[in-house]
Amino acid sequence: MRESLAYCYQLTQMAGFPSYGVAIIVLTILIKAILAPLTVKQIKSMKGMQELQPRMKAIQDKYKNDPQKVQQEMATLYKEMGINPLSGCLPLLVQMPFLIAIYWALQGYPYDPAYESFLWLPSLGEADPLYILPVLSAISTYIMSKQTSTGATGAAASQQKMMAIFMPLFIGYISLTFPSGLVIYWVVSNVFQLVQQHFIYKSLDEKKGA
Repeated sequence: MRESLAYCYQLTQMAGFPSYGVAIIVLTILIKAILAPLTVKQIKSMKGMQELQPRMKAIQDKYKNDPQKVQQEMATLYKEMGINPLSGCLPLLVQMPFLIAIYWALQGYPYDPAYESFLWLPSLGEADPLYILPVLSAISTYIMSKQTSTGATGAAASQQKMMAIFMPLFIGYISLTFPSGLVIYWVVSNVFQLVQQHFIYKSLDEKKGA
């Protein structure tokens, strides 16, 4: 992954404005583009699960005293709608190696001192002294959590609501000490997926309304 970042940095040099910050943004977009087919599958699965929530709740209420019947009806519903409830997990698992790789690549990266600053950041290898990136990472994570909400009910809804608050706070907190380059990767990745989800959701709604 360090070689990939070095290559992206060389591209900025060839363009006449050497910048590690721009190189990290370019690398992030390339990674998200590579994972796009899996991400699309994940988003469609989440969208499908959102739309099934009312019918799933009706089944749970109707057969609340018969768990086995609930499972059978749920399986029939998934088959009828062509949705695999586990299909949204695979893309997340595939993305983990990339996240771990970029983490280790940016930890202690040997930036050229002449170009390690970016925008208001004195060094991409150090934490943001103005705390702007930690705030952006928390906000983008919160919006992601809200957008990917499955509309669950009952105990699941309570857990979902708690995670929608806990995760942004946790990500924002660890971003206070993480290298700025790594937090830039996280923020750009979130923004890219938010835009991607918006257009996919819009496309699915248009097809549904057609």
